[in-house]
Amino acid sequence: MLLTEQQEMIKSVARSIAKDYIEPRAMEVDKTGEFPWDNIKVMAENGLFGVHVPEEYGGVGSDMISHVAVVEEIAKVCASTSVALSTQALATAPFLIAGTEEQKKKYVTALATGESLGSFGITEPGAGSDVASLKTTAVPDGNDYILNGQKVFITNAGESGIYVFVTRTSEHRTKGITLFIVEDGTPGLSFGKKEDKMGIRGSVTREVLLENVRVPKENMLGAEGEGFKILMKVFNETRPVVGAQATGIAQGALDYCLDYVKERKQFGKEIHQFQMVQSKLADMAMKIESSRLLVQKAARMLDNEDKNVAGYSSMAKCFASDTAMEVTTDAVQLVGGYGYIKEYPVERMMRDAKITQIYEGTNQIQRVIIANHLINE
Repeated sequence: MLLTEQQEMIKSVARSIAKDYIEPRAMEVDKTGEFPWDNIKVMAENGLFGVHVPEEYGGVGSDMISHVAVVEEIAKVCASTSVALSTQALATAPFLIAGTEEQKKKYVTALATGESLGSFGITEPGAGSDVASLKTTAVPDGNDYILNGQKVFITNAGESGIYVFVTRTSEHRTKGITLFIVEDGTPGLSFGKKEDKMGIRGSVTREVLLENVRVPKENMLGAEGEGFKILMKVFNETRPVVGAQATGIAQGALDYCLDYVKERKQFGKEIHQFQMVQSKLADMAMKIESSRLLVQKAARMLDNEDKNVAGYSSMAKCFASDTAMEVTTDAVQLVGGYGYIKEYPVERMMRDAKITQIYEGTNQIQRVIIANHLINE
């Protein structure tokens, strides 16, 4: 799928930043597990957090095609850093979908410019794939609401300045769900320990506790009871972004493999000359290109406000993440014993790839969505 001149320019900027600033520290970020604030700063300075956000709210004013291209380029060299982009998009989406003009100007501008990081508090101990079973409550009290509950696996928690929480305002399974904005420092908002994860180790993940957190009614995001509907629209926008992240991880692994097989010699010749290796490389390349095209198709549908995007967003996320897991596993196999050593990047890419099959809705859930889309089309 051909990109426009502007889209290519944005992608080129992201690629340069990835190569010059982010790739050199990728191994260190993974090893230490430290949040890459220097990477965040350089991405913010170059407008990468707001590529698809309208200019009036501090963004670049481009589109989702450009946004997924940027995420892929960053993920190609450091998946941990790319999570900052995908999470910022996740936190921004509900504001763009349902926010008031005042909320957009205040919060979207801060998110798009990178002035503040954002988090979206969805998952709970008993509400993962079944998000509608959430228990966090928001109870009206005069002109305020009091929030109580527990969220888990929240990206950027403890680092963000802006939080959006999915809460229950009535017992109705889906129509009783409402979104609220909570700013960092609000009394009653606290965080658990930083999780020690398999992959994306430079991305911070924590538990969030809400204990009598008081917010004004003006912090309701969208109408009361509309939270579930907004959340589903958010996922339509963010699943292709995870697909782009997965595509980047896979492409990074293939790029490293191509260099390796051209240099590594066995039985008197470079191993790329063996047909079994060539077959594996061809399969990897075909699946990555297919992933990229699916992601771009879903992104274009979002840009065109296509009402049938849900199924394609799930396809993009599911296929690309399955591809990333397969390609990175194959990459470790092609690099052999060296591929299993942390000094070489493919083992990190393999660990990073796994999460793309899990967050933003597991791939099992994506297949259910895709099937429902096909049956009800």
